[in-house]
Amino acid sequence: MTDLKQALSNTAEKIEAVLDDILSPKGAPEHRIYSAMRYTTLGGGKRLRPFLVAQSASLFDVAEMNALRTGAALELIHCYSLVHDDLPAMDDDDLRRGKPTVHMAYDEATAILVGDALLTLAFEVAAQPETHDDAEIRIELVDMLARASGARGMVGGQMIDLEAEKKDLDLEEITLLQQLKTGALIGYGCEAGAILGNASAEQRQALISYASDLGLAFQIADDLLDVEGSVEETGKAVGKDEDAGKETFVSLLGINGARDEAKRIADRAVSQLSIFDAKADLLRATAEFVVVRRN
Repeated sequence: MTDLKQALSNTAEKIEAVLDDILSPKGAPEHRIYSAMRYTTLGGGKRLRPFLVAQSASLFDVAEMNALRTGAALELIHCYSLVHDDLPAMDDDDLRRGKPTVHMAYDEATAILVGDALLTLAFEVAAQPETHDDAEIRIELVDMLARASGARGMVGGQMIDLEAEKKDLDLEEITLLQQLKTGALIGYGCEAGAILGNASAEQRQALISYASDLGLAFQIADDLLDVEGSVEETGKAVGKDEDAGKETFVSLLGINGARDEAKRIADRAVSQLSIFDAKADLLRATAEFVVVRRN
C-alpha cells in the first residue's frame, strides 16, 4: 500500500502542475472567475480519476503528458460536478476538502459559472493537439468524456439521486444510480488510457469491467464513510444521506453487509485485470485501497 500512496502522491503533484498551467491563461479578461476556478480545483483532492488515466495509459506505454492532460480534463469535470453538487439547490454543503465550498467562499452565481467554465474547459483541453497528436483519438476522448459526464452518465445519476429523496430505491436502483453518478467518470479514467494506447478490444473491455467494479466499491466505501467517518477525516459534512432520508448501500445492507459487499466487489475488480502483467499492480492495489480509505 506504501507504493500506491507514493504513486498517488506523485501523480497528484504532476496533475496539480498541469492544472495550474491550464488555469493560468495569459491575458485572461475576467480575474474573479479564474480565481474561483483555481480555488476549487487546486490544492486538494486525491486525484484518483487522473491517477486511473495515468495507470491505465501506462499499460500501453502512452507518453506521460498525453495521460496527464487527459487526466486533467477529467479532473476539471470532477471539480465542476463537486461545485454544482454543493449548491443549495443540490446537496447544500458548506464544506469541501476541508474548506468552504465555492458558493460560500464567493457566491452562488459565481459557483454556477465556475462549474460551467470548468465543464467547457475540460473539452477544450481534451480537444487540443497537446493532448494527443492523432485527431481521431482526441475526438474519441471528447466523445467518451461527454457520454460519461452527461445525461447518460454523471448528470443522469445526479438526477436519480435527487429523486431518491422523494422515494425509496431498491438495491438494483441504487446500484444504477452510483454506476452513473460515481462510476461513469471512474470508468472514463480507465477507458481513456485504453483509447490513448490503442488497446485491443479485449484489453479495453477488461479495463471497463475493472472500472465498473472499482466505482461501485468506491461508492459503497463512501456510504460507509458518511455513517462512520468524521468531518476531520473526510473534509466534508457526514451523516447527510440519513438526514435526507436517502436509501444507500449501508441503509439496505447494514454496515457489516456493506463492508463485505465492498470487499467482494473490489476483489472482483482485481480479477478483471488478469490479462495484464505486473504493470497493472497499482491498479490492483487501488481496488484494495478504495474500500479501506478514510477520506
